[in-house]
Amino acid sequence: MPDTIAVSPTSLPTAAPRWQVRYLLFIGGMGGLLYGIDIGIIAGALPYLEATAIASWHLSSQQLGFVVAAVLLGSVLSSLFAGAIADLAGRRATLFLAGMLFTASIPVMALAEGYAPLLLGRLLQGISGGLIGVVVPLYLAEVLAPERRGRGAAMFQLLLTIGLVLAALIGLYQAHSVDAATAAAQLLPAGEQQRTLFEVRDHAWRTIFWSCLLPGLVFTLGVLALVESPRWLVRRGRITQARVALERTVPAADVATTLAQMQAPVAATPGTPIAARDSLLSRRYVWPFLLACVILACTQATGINSVLAYAVNILHQAGLPGAAANGADVAIKLLNAAMTVVALLLVDRKGRKFLLMVGSGGICVALLSAALLFLQAERGRGDVRDALQRQVTHEALVLPLDDAQWQRLGGGATQPLQLTVSYAFGGFNDVRSLRSDTPGQTVLSIRREDSVQPDSVIGAAFRRVHLNPFPDPAKAAHAPLRIERASIGAVPPPAHGWAVAACILAFVAFFAVGPGVCVWLALSELMPTRIRSNGMSIALLINQFVSTVIAAMFLPTVGHHGYASMFFFWAGCTLVYFLVAAFLLPETRGKSLEQIEAHFAGQRARGD
Repeated sequence: MPDTIAVSPTSLPTAAPRWQVRYLLFIGGMGGLLYGIDIGIIAGALPYLEATAIASWHLSSQQLGFVVAAVLLGSVLSSLFAGAIADLAGRRATLFLAGMLFTASIPVMALAEGYAPLLLGRLLQGISGGLIGVVVPLYLAEVLAPERRGRGAAMFQLLLTIGLVLAALIGLYQAHSVDAATAAAQLLPAGEQQRTLFEVRDHAWRTIFWSCLLPGLVFTLGVLALVESPRWLVRRGRITQARVALERTVPAADVATTLAQMQAPVAATPGTPIAARDSLLSRRYVWPFLLACVILACTQATGINSVLAYAVNILHQAGLPGAAANGADVAIKLLNAAMTVVALLLVDRKGRKFLLMVGSGGICVALLSAALLFLQAERGRGDVRDALQRQVTHEALVLPLDDAQWQRLGGGATQPLQLTVSYAFGGFNDVRSLRSDTPGQTVLSIRREDSVQPDSVIGAAFRRVHLNPFPDPAKAAHAPLRIERASIGAVPPPAHGWAVAACILAFVAFFAVGPGVCVWLALSELMPTRIRSNGMSIALLINQFVSTVIAAMFLPTVGHHGYASMFFFWAGCTLVYFLVAAFLLPETRGKSLEQIEAHFAGQRARGD
């Protein structure tokens, strides 16, 4: 495949209706802001959910993993139908629906009093994110001129990163509030201290969710002032309305030419009937469609969403104390936003292919470095599985963790220790991680009622047809507690935590410059006009499915096999990404959507 598409010199039109275009970019960027909040807000709330929900709602780490992954699962579900909804109702109406769902999700989560409403709120947030992830890039690609399309995708990604920064700042503010309350609570009696800490942490994660309401309202109301996509209007035969929409986004002198180009789609490959071109998997469409799917899957296989969602946990595990981990998380998000500005300046100058190669190559090196650091820290951990298994009584483990117990388990060590326990009741697996220097973690309690969850409608339905992807609560009700893995070791020093933070900073910087911006362009530019909405839906569905699987398996994997294994896996996937960008991706800078489609059509004709 040729590396590039011939690009003719272009210059920005001087008579463009600037304020309309800027408003369009602002609202499109606000969609990115909500998408970033979807991904990032759980990072600051998760430590307090762990501290309160496990005790009051008896949640397992697997359920907490589902809460984190629910946004991604919701995105998968909505991505499947986003293209059809956008084709049926229009791009503008679909964006309004996404804003309404996001806004409705906030009170559902913030007022939750159990696992089900919290999961529901996160699912609603994810459904909104899936619609935004498909329709905002689709809308920007269809409305903006070729010279501004890269800038539009970069603006979406820039506001996405600002959403991550906003979420991190909210988490940091609450972390300082909780730290101050924890210091004050040290003067209280033990029982009063536990109650006060619980209330402070419970209030912290609810406040974090409430703070997301305003951006949702701004986006939802702002969509009402947008114009509909002129390409969607042309496909519906509403030519007059399409002309009016174009007059608000392109120079007046270019309206007639642009409208004529939209009304005269790229000619079919000689000998191909017109009807055949409507099929998603027709020969002329299958290669750009598959290439876009691979790029989106590889983007998530870098682990970016899991790194951002679990950033505080990762840095805490690496050795940074509570507020320092939150501060590093803010630095990560700020760097992400700053490097996205760099990408905004480069994407229409250097091109998509170059930035993807630089970005994926840098990501691979950063992930390998973080993996080696974790491997070094995890290598010296002691195995205490047999010691804990002997403590199991009546199919439960309740082990007081006073200073003497920590020293016995740690072989007499006096420095802060970290204990990670992986266990199972039948098919129900879970992981617990505790630190000797964390206030309130005085007992390791593993009980069946906290680990074995009630049967679900989905699980029962699968078992009726003799499929067993879910554990059976009936069998687990009598299964003994089995400690599968238990390790203890010194908490890594802060220097180790900052070294891991530096690797993550490098990872995020390279991601922002390359995949962060270019993935949205690949999603919208590579898809031919006739399949763009449905093709983007399927590609983003694959993207979110990969992200959901990685997020759901993150806590169990690092609990069973350590953090190094996860980072090595991500590095291997990123190497594949680099090879795809280097050898398979064409350059699309400066070309109209119709010209890009003509390139793939001509390539298919030459291949035949």
